[in-house]
Amino acid sequence: MKLSASLALFGPPGAGKGTQAQRLSKALRVPHISTGDILRQVRVEGGPLGVEVNEIMRRGDLVPDTLVVNIVEARLAQSDCDTGFILDGFPRTPLQAQALDHILDEQGKTLDVVIRLDVNEAELVSRLAGRRTCPRCGRAYHLRFNPPLSDSLCDDCPNQPLQVREDDREETVRDRLRIYQVETAPVIDYYEKRGLLKHVNGHVPPDEVFACILSLL
Repeated sequence: MKLSASLALFGPPGAGKGTQAQRLSKALRVPHISTGDILRQVRVEGGPLGVEVNEIMRRGDLVPDTLVVNIVEARLAQSDCDTGFILDGFPRTPLQAQALDHILDEQGKTLDVVIRLDVNEAELVSRLAGRRTCPRCGRAYHLRFNPPLSDSLCDDCPNQPLQVREDDREETVRDRLRIYQVETAPVIDYYEKRGLLKHVNGHVPPDEVFACILSLL
């Protein structure tokens, strides 16, 4: 399959947008542009920009809109984006959405569709809070989807208790979801008013979500 498509994927933590973005990238042969991945790579590469990003993220602050926009603009200018792209994690604010319009106009590109994966809070909490990790070998589990033989011990490391990441604790998950809703609600409205927003049921199996997204392109 080869379709020319430029889209942005929205969804709260645990909605599965990263999984779908990777599958779409492979199927459509267009790059998956994750701002989180790009920022982590910038930190690893170092240099003045890497030092700046590292200090911002170390403090737990949000990376400024202007910096994120500049990074995305440079990535979209690369030749592999000429036939399409998949944005994941951008835009996150109305200012970023307006900046994206300007970037695409300057580069002669368009955004075809904005897809929101709809998953209710109870399901999201179940998906995220159910994750467990072995601190010794790093093996990942999920109490619902990929459970260990014992609820609390790693299958591979005798008597090694599994751990819950701080970000996956239920109270933290709910805080993350509240922040996401506050941050993205104005952006969702922005694209809905322009007729670009499409909703996809994120509760169904990943294959069905993928098929539904393809049907919208």
